[in-house]
Amino acid sequence: MSKLARQIGLPKLPAAFSLIRRFRALSFPYRSPSTPRGVRPLRPKARTGADYDTSWSRRTPARMARAAIIEGPMRLAVSGLAAPDRRGMDRLAATKGPVIFAANHHSHLDTPLLLTSIPEPWRHKVIVGAAADYFFGTRVTSMLSSLVIGAIPIERTKVGRRSADLAAELISDGWSLVIFPEGGRSPDGWGQPFRGGAAFLASKTGVPVVPIHVEGTGRILRKGRSLPRPSTTSVTFGRPITAEDGENATRFAARIEREVAALADEASSDWYTARLRAHASESPELTGPNSGSWRRAWALGDRSRGAKSRTRRWPNL
Repeated sequence: MSKLARQIGLPKLPAAFSLIRRFRALSFPYRSPSTPRGVRPLRPKARTGADYDTSWSRRTPARMARAAIIEGPMRLAVSGLAAPDRRGMDRLAATKGPVIFAANHHSHLDTPLLLTSIPEPWRHKVIVGAAADYFFGTRVTSMLSSLVIGAIPIERTKVGRRSADLAAELISDGWSLVIFPEGGRSPDGWGQPFRGGAAFLASKTGVPVVPIHVEGTGRILRKGRSLPRPSTTSVTFGRPITAEDGENATRFAARIEREVAALADEASSDWYTARLRAHASESPELTGPNSGSWRRAWALGDRSRGAKSRTRRWPNL
């Protein structure tokens, strides 16, 4: 070994080890500064989760790439899988500026369906509030979530000031927000109580909330299923609502939930009947009966049998 080192001009091994020790002994600026005694070292900066920096995804190159994805492969996939029936977009005609789109949540397909259904001028200047622990768990998923759907990390296990401040700042800059107030996908086909995130941001920024009801995505790709099955869906937009004077986030969140429930009733019956029930506070609740799992499943009906008439074959492309 030492003979080979002499042939190629390297110093002897002891001399090489000495050079390494000397290099390691060099101080700042050749190496990172040490932390003084008695001072707690700074935590390394997190690069995933709620601390992921998504600012690059709102620059022009990323926005152009995302627009091409939404109007190309995403729209094609949604049309082939979901054949959406979009209703109520005329209710947004008089609305200007950024808004918060608040929808029920049954499937990972909900986000692509909404991104291809939201009309202009909001469609290409919208961000999606996504669970920080799920969509921003790794560097790869963080990058893809930010680029493809314009996601920003939202902490759903606790109230995170960083997430709320980022969302409020972007709304103030003219960006609209898609958020699922339930905080996660439905585990059994029924809705979950709405949390106060959308209501809090609307009250803080002064922008209206557009309630949206999405129906049918659970038949295509419900929670726990890995392969989609084509079916039909509907997206119903409601009239924008704002927080009333003295209305806190909890009461406003409950009102948003009632509006989405009325839209669900409208999608399953007709506008007039649904409005009569909503006026009488008799709209069927999104969360279903407060009883055991078997009773909830029975009330929901047999999904496979009930969706048979709406099941579609894969499109012939």
